[in-house]
Amino acid sequence: MRLTRKLALLWTLFAASGCRRSYVVPQAPMPANTILLSQMMRQLSAQPGFTNKLLDQLDKGGKTGPAFLTPRLIDELRKRILGSDWQGLDRFPGWTMRAINPTVRVVGHLAGKDQKLEDASAVHPGAPLSAAQAKQYLDLGPYALGKAETVSLDQPSTLPPFTTDGIVIPLGAGVTRGDGPNDLAAEHAESQRLADVLNRLAANKLDGAQPFTVTTGGQSSVTPEQLLAALADEGYTIAVDDARYFANFAHLHFNGEDVMAPFWIDSQIIIPHSGGRHLLVPASHAEYEWHIHSSNSGAPHINADISYYFGIDGKAEWRTMDTLDQPWVLERNAHEYIGAQAIEVTRLAGLMTVAYMHLHAAHPTLPFSGYYALGVCQDGVSAIERKLTGDVTLFPNTADAAFFNDPRDAEINALIAAIPKDRDGAPPGPARIFGSLPVSPAANGSQPFNAVTIPGLADDLNLTYIAWRNGELRHGDSRVFYVALAIGLLIAFYIILRKPRSS
Repeated sequence: MRLTRKLALLWTLFAASGCRRSYVVPQAPMPANTILLSQMMRQLSAQPGFTNKLLDQLDKGGKTGPAFLTPRLIDELRKRILGSDWQGLDRFPGWTMRAINPTVRVVGHLAGKDQKLEDASAVHPGAPLSAAQAKQYLDLGPYALGKAETVSLDQPSTLPPFTTDGIVIPLGAGVTRGDGPNDLAAEHAESQRLADVLNRLAANKLDGAQPFTVTTGGQSSVTPEQLLAALADEGYTIAVDDARYFANFAHLHFNGEDVMAPFWIDSQIIIPHSGGRHLLVPASHAEYEWHIHSSNSGAPHINADISYYFGIDGKAEWRTMDTLDQPWVLERNAHEYIGAQAIEVTRLAGLMTVAYMHLHAAHPTLPFSGYYALGVCQDGVSAIERKLTGDVTLFPNTADAAFFNDPRDAEINALIAAIPKDRDGAPPGPARIFGSLPVSPAANGSQPFNAVTIPGLADDLNLTYIAWRNGELRHGDSRVFYVALAIGLLIAFYIILRKPRSS
C-alpha cells in the first residue's frame, strides 16, 4: 500500500513537472494530388544513393522561399530520412530561430574562429562592384551596365516565351524538382522584359553604370518609379500586392503528385490544451507583386505580372512569377498599393536593389550569397511595409543591421534597422506569427484557420489564435521544462528510495 501511494506521488510530481503529452503528427486530410515528403521518402529511401542525390538538389537552394539549409540542417535532414524518423520529417526541423541560425559568422555572432569568415564579415563600404558580381547578383536580360542605351516599350517584347528548361529537373525514380507554368506564363515575354528593364533602371544608381533610358508613350524614364508613373499616365492599371505564401521547401513532385514539404519553425508559443506543445509554423515566403495591364484595345500594349524579393540566390530584384504554386502554399495579399503608394513601393524596391549590390561588393564571400546574414525574403518586404503602414507583420526577419552601413544607402539602412529581428532567439509576437500566414482568419468562428490544408496545422492555429485574441497565450522555454522535470524526478525518487521512519 505504501509503495502504491509512493508510485502515485511519483506520477503526480512527474506530471506536475510539465511532462508533455506524446503527439502523433497527422498525415491527413491532404489536398488532392498531394503527398507528404515522409510518404515519398518511405518509398524511396531504400534505393541506394537516392537520398544523397535528393539532398544535393535541395542543398542548391531554390528560386522561392527561405530554406535556411545550412550544412547542419542538411545533416539533420539526412539523419531523419536514413533513420526512418517519419514523424520528425513531417515537422522538419521544428527548431527555434536561435537553433536555425547558420553556424557561420555574422556580425555579433561568432560560431568558431575562421579567418575567411572573419574577412567576409569585415565592413568595406564603398567597394567597387565588379562586372562578374553585377552579372551574378542582378538579372538584366539583354542589357548591360557598361552600355548606354535607350529602349522603347512601345513595341511588343521579342523575348522568347516561357520554357521549363532549367526549371523542371528530373531526379529519377519518378521524382522531379521544379514547377511548370501557371496561368501567367502566356505573358512571359512581356513580364520578363519589364523585370529586366526595372532592374536595369535601378542599376543606373550604381557607380560606373552607363545611362539607361526607357521610353513609353512619349515619356522617358531613368528610374523604376519614373517608368511606373509614365505607364500610369498612359492609362495602365497598376497595383502592387504584398503577397504571403507558405514557402515551398523543395518544389518536389513524385509520380505526378505534389510533395508537401514545409520548413517548420518553433514559434515558442505554447498551444493551449496541448500538454505544453509549442506552436510550429511553416516558414513563410513574402514578395511584392506588380500587376500592370492595359485596357487599350489597340496594339501594342503591356500586360505583365512580376514580383520582387531578396532570394536564396542572393538577388534582390524584379522577377517573373509564372511558375505554378502547389495548392498547399496558399496565398494572401496583406496589403494592396495603388496610385502614389504603388509608385513609392517601386522607388523603395529600386533603392533596395542598389543597396544589396553594394553589400555584395563589400562582402563578396559571405556564405549562402549573403542570404540570412543580409536577410531573407521577408526583410525587404517588412522594411517597406513599415515605411508605408507603420507596422511589421512578418516573421522571420534575419538581416544583421551592422552590415547595412554604406552611406550611399542611408534610406535603406534606416528601414532595415527599424524592423524587428529574429536571429537572437527572442520569441516573436503573435501578431507577426499570424500576420505571416498566407490565409486570413475567418471571422466569427471557432475554426478561423480551417483553410490551411497542412495536416494538423489548422487545429494548432485555431487553438492558439483564439487564445491570443482572448489574452490567454503564454510562451514556453524547453529549458524550463527540462529543469522542472529533473527536479520533479529527483524529489520523487528521493521519496521512494529513502527508508521509512520507524514507528
